[in-house]
Amino acid sequence: MILEAFAPLAFAAAAATTSLAADIPTADTAHPHAPAADRGSVIFIHPDGAGLPHWSLARARWVGPDGTLAWDTLPAIGIYRPHMRDSLAPSSHSGGTVHAYGVKVPQDSFGMDGAEVPQAASGRRMSLMREAAGAGLAIGIVNSGHLAEPGTACFLASVPKRAMYAEIAAQLLEGRPNVVLGGGESLFLPKGAKGRHGAGVREDGRNLVDEAVRAGYRVVFTREELAAIPAGTTHVLGLFAAASTYNDAPEETLAARGLPLYAPDAPTVAEMTAAALKVLSAQSHGFFLVVEEEGSDNFSNCHNAAGMLEAMRRADAVIAEAERFRATRPDTLVLVAADSCASGPQLVAAPEKDGVIVRGKPLPTTLPGDPAALDGVTGRNSVPFEAAPDRAGLVLPFAVAWASFDDGGESVAVRAAGLRSGELAGTLDNTDLYRVMRRVLLGEDHSRSQPSAP
Repeated sequence: MILEAFAPLAFAAAAATTSLAADIPTADTAHPHAPAADRGSVIFIHPDGAGLPHWSLARARWVGPDGTLAWDTLPAIGIYRPHMRDSLAPSSHSGGTVHAYGVKVPQDSFGMDGAEVPQAASGRRMSLMREAAGAGLAIGIVNSGHLAEPGTACFLASVPKRAMYAEIAAQLLEGRPNVVLGGGESLFLPKGAKGRHGAGVREDGRNLVDEAVRAGYRVVFTREELAAIPAGTTHVLGLFAAASTYNDAPEETLAARGLPLYAPDAPTVAEMTAAALKVLSAQSHGFFLVVEEEGSDNFSNCHNAAGMLEAMRRADAVIAEAERFRATRPDTLVLVAADSCASGPQLVAAPEKDGVIVRGKPLPTTLPGDPAALDGVTGRNSVPFEAAPDRAGLVLPFAVAWASFDDGGESVAVRAAGLRSGELAGTLDNTDLYRVMRRVLLGEDHSRSQPSAP
């Protein structure tokens, strides 16, 4: 969880550093790949922190216990082992690094392994997204949080510390990725400069928005401007909030401040994904898109059950959008995976006749003999959530209890459909996602097996 998103000064960057992104390619003629007919595109959807409990809760809330989420329709399912080199539990930045490079790294890693860019499973010191760009594929990232969030940024940036937000933002535009959409406008503007959503916080004086315009990007700031991107656009930078497009705080805090869960004027992550797919799919050699709904993690880490459920609904809408696209482009892999189970939410319910969790009746702070606090519609001591009707038409109440404020090291589920999706079934290591994505994007697999130990 990045609570610093509430304090703009936390975005004030460390002094500008020399870029650590290695070997940013413009073409790749030296590295052999399979014929284009054996390759395809990848849509990697990362609902951050979304473990099996999150999906179970989302199913009950939005489609009912007998209903079917878009997530449920993906045919391939695997169980993902999330451990890092030095920890049984991942961090968001180490998890993003493993996905981007296919090798185990220390838990405190953001696109790095110690003091250098990781040597990827391919043998190159380059993320999979940078390598795909070098092979002529279009690339893009989409995030509902600020664009320095690691689930997407680790594919394009390498820094010694996660809090180097301004340096991360600068590295995102190196190599001219085709699509960069999310929040975090403040990170792209010099300190004090007025933006569309807030003031800049960069200490180095750089105006990355102006630099993007000069580099040929179409820069957009609203849902309407995103929808109006003309056909033929090849490079888009979208900045839809000063920080994140959501407000990740407990329900009671948001109510006291009069803040919504998500900024109503910002495009949803599914809307950003649809726009990204239009731009990327127009390119001639396939594409690699990484999409992150970050609210599923951040709302969990501040124990906001209503926010977590809304984030899961939005993440599922991305899957539906990706599957609509795949129906027209069967050479596409749709891959959905988190790297942890954020805060361990539990669905708590009992028959209403027990008189503990009853529709319309405020929840107790805890259940008898159980110290876990219960979350309802508006937080503690509020009425329980109601599931969507089951097949018999019954509407059943439930509450959410939390295990911790941290990202856990429990196994999470991988779901997939499309090209090579069968390779993502069974028990998987977190490094395996890289290998399958690389086979789809580049054809022949040049990656090497990586041990878990140093």
